[in-house]
Order: sequence, then structure tokens, then C-alpha cells
Amino acid sequence: MDGEQQRHPLLAGRYRLIDQLGSGGMGVVWRAVDELLDREVAAKEVRAPDHMREQDVRTLYARLKQEARAAARISHPNVITVHDVVEQEGRPWIVMEFVRGRSLAEILQHEGVLSPKEAAKVGSMVLQALRSAHSCGVLHRDVKPANVLLEPGGRVVLTDFGIALVEGSGTLTRTGDLVGSPDYLAPERALGERPGTPSDLWSLGATLYSAVEGVSPFRRTSALSTLQAVVQDDPPAPRRAGPLTPLLEGLLRKDPQTRMGSTEAQRLLDAVASGRLLTQPDWSRPEPAGYVPTAASAPTPPPPPAPA
Repeated sequence: MDGEQQRHPLLAGRYRLIDQLGSGGMGVVWRAVDELLDREVAAKEVRAPDHMREQDVRTLYARLKQEARAAARISHPNVITVHDVVEQEGRPWIVMEFVRGRSLAEILQHEGVLSPKEAAKVGSMVLQALRSAHSCGVLHRDVKPANVLLEPGGRVVLTDFGIALVEGSGTLTRTGDLVGSPDYLAPERALGERPGTPSDLWSLGATLYSAVEGVSPFRRTSALSTLQAVVQDDPPAPRRAGPLTPLLEGLLRKDPQTRMGSTEAQRLLDAVASGRLLTQPDWSRPEPAGYVPTAASAPTPPPPPAPA
């Protein structure tokens, strides 16, 4: 192996790994160059926890490849573009577009909270990404500030589809590990129940709460106490959310059957982002747990004010 290969190994005979962009959850993200098309890409190396049984690892990797291929079918400007799924040394790698920007988590850490209007703009684009994914039958399962990327030109990109799902017995703490941040998991997921589209909406609500309040609503001193808070505790009343307060209250309902649906959430986010004032949103009839948005259910603008 020559010096170039040692310093910059080649993945799948095509993608030259340059340097690490970050790590966390179950993998490491690399900046790479697609030598076939001469373009910069991001390559995520997926690594199962060391203590997982070999059979569970194989099942996990097979499911992750399936999820990545499903995500590759999503075509939306606010969804990360998946270019390829390859395997090397028995592990799957997911090759994605390279996004030049920072995560929402980095922005909150270094620059502070967003205004309700700024958070609504980000939330609107993330929700559009989720609705597009849901219409393709794809759940995200790990919506959180670290997976929301903001480009300098204003584009918002949701990344890491399907990475958070660990195949197991249905309990998230069976191995003592949680992939992702437990404070952004919906209560039904914390209880080991099957996730649905409302689970992603809960995570969006927790993400936007953090964006405007500066703290995660359910984070505690340990993963277990955090999960208990997710299941049992109400979030602290927002102090900075202003017109986003009804949205946060609606999305953070414990019962997915009574949680605010995506159509009403989109309407409210778009209204706050544009500076329009709305009356109390009507989400007394949330969409069912299995709801999948269609073109016919696209968000509608609020009615014009009555003439004086």
C-alpha cells in the first residue's frame, strides 16, 4: 500500500476518504471524493456497538442498508441526497451529498437560541422533509438538532435517515445503549412500541423547543431518568416560544393519537415564519397514527381576516 492509500484509503474502489467530519451514534462521517464523478461527498461508516451479538449485527446492517436505500428514493430539497450504499469489510457505508453548513446543534451551542420566527423557518423546512419521507413510507426516527444542517444560503437539510433504529427485542435499553439522544425520542418509542409518523413529529417538537428555549425539555442526568421524563413528565412551560407555544404543546403530547398532525403543524410553522398572526390553531382532530400525507392533504393557508 502506497502513502496515498494509507493516508486516504479508497472505499468500494471509488470513494477516496479525505478526513473525518464527525462521529456519534453508530458511525463516523468522512469527507470523501467520488473519483468516478469527481465530486465531493460525505461517507458514513456504520459501526455496530462492540457488545452486540453477531446475529444481531448482521440483522442491524441488513436493516440499515434497507433503510438507506429507502431514503435514497426521497427526492426533496430539504432531505439529504443518498448517492450510494456500499459494503466494505462487512460493514455498510452510506454515501451522501456533502452539505457545506453547520448543524442546528452547533449553532445553538455557539450562537444561542433562535427567535420563534427563525425556528419556525427551520421547522417548516424540516417538516416538509419529513412529510416527503413519510409519503414514501420512510420514518426518520432520529430527528434532533444534530441531524438538522443549515447551509449559509438558507437551505435546511435533514440527514441520517433510519440510522437510529436498532433491531432488537423491542426495548430500547436491552443492551444499555441508546442510538441517538433519548431526550428526543417519542414516548411510544421509549416504551418499545412501534414508531409511526407521529413519533417523528414529537421529535420535531422537542427539537424546536430546544431551538427557542436553549434546553432540551426532557434531558436529565442519565439516559434512564431522561426516558422516564419523556414518558411521564410534562415539558417545562416555554418562556421564549411566543407564537410557537401552541405548536410545541401540540407536538409534545404523550399520546400519539392526540398529537398535532403534520398538516396543522405545517400551517402554523409557515404562519409564524412569515410573520402572520393566527388564532388558536384547531388541532382537536389530529391525524391518525398511521397518517401518510398526500398531495391532496398539502397544507392550506389560513383564511383571510373578515372585513371590518
